[in-house]
Amino acid sequence: MQRRTLIRTAIASLAAGLPALPAFAQGQWPTGKAITYLVPFPAGGTTDVLGRLIGQKLGPVLGTSIVIDNKGGAGGSVGSEIASRAAPDGYTMLGGTISSHAINVSLYPKIGYDPLKSFAPVTLIGTNPVVLVVNQASPYKTLKDVLEASKTKSGGLSSASAGTGTSQHLTLELLSYKSGVKFTHVPYKGSGPAIQDVIGGQVDMMFDTTVVAGPHIQSGKLRAIAVSSSKRLASMPDVPTVAESGLPALKDFEVLSWQAIFVPAGTPAPVVERLHTEIRKILAQPEMQDKLKGFGMQPADMTTAQIAAFQKAEVEKWAQVIKAANIKVE
Repeated sequence: MQRRTLIRTAIASLAAGLPALPAFAQGQWPTGKAITYLVPFPAGGTTDVLGRLIGQKLGPVLGTSIVIDNKGGAGGSVGSEIASRAAPDGYTMLGGTISSHAINVSLYPKIGYDPLKSFAPVTLIGTNPVVLVVNQASPYKTLKDVLEASKTKSGGLSSASAGTGTSQHLTLELLSYKSGVKFTHVPYKGSGPAIQDVIGGQVDMMFDTTVVAGPHIQSGKLRAIAVSSSKRLASMPDVPTVAESGLPALKDFEVLSWQAIFVPAGTPAPVVERLHTEIRKILAQPEMQDKLKGFGMQPADMTTAQIAAFQKAEVEKWAQVIKAANIKVE
């Protein structure tokens, strides 16, 4: 009897030392510890804006706070590698993008993580085309203007991007590859500083997401030249597509950027499912739907398995584009 009592006492003591496990197994977060939402780009870019919008609403639902941690560099690879090494305990989330989780693996010799194996997908926030913009005082009003001017300028027109290997950069390279026109790529550490230099006239142009470029177009600081989608955007009905330029080589031109949320591989399935469910609810709110549509983003409603399949197809697609355009990053 005494032996059983001692065993029961020992088990009870052990259980008392692990109070978070039962709740965590159900996809719950003990209060008092913040969730780190890693953004692999500087503040002000698309991934940062979306992370802050979602984090503000998600924290209260989970009973804790969401802390945005910007770790920019190498087209999203630096922050993504940091996230891949984080403990799979539900306290680290990552804002992944077409760059960090589809393009970079084919662009950089070593990125320190596998975009498919190092993470578990949580939510595909949405997709959106990129838009070619110039300063409001620029003489270029059409894509033909841009292409003709770049042909005559030594080195071609300068085009900013959020970094080498980002969707902004790859869209430029795809345009160059298909049109045969050369440009000078000017990489920055994020969309924020890049687009400010386009506004300031230090750089001729830039492809950027409608999330970042949209407000500056609406304010009149930037002029939209063309969008990379196959059809015109409802939010920018007067802006033609790249394919509408009239050049046969560009008739099938299409690039869709995308934003998603990942957690380190090995994160418990109940936690992934809880995050997926709660974030989908947040994104379905009319207010969030309006914000996404206002940014020119198309909401995406996929299961985690569908996201994994979509991401795999994107990795393969951009591997082909990078090889065909012979794009290399040292």
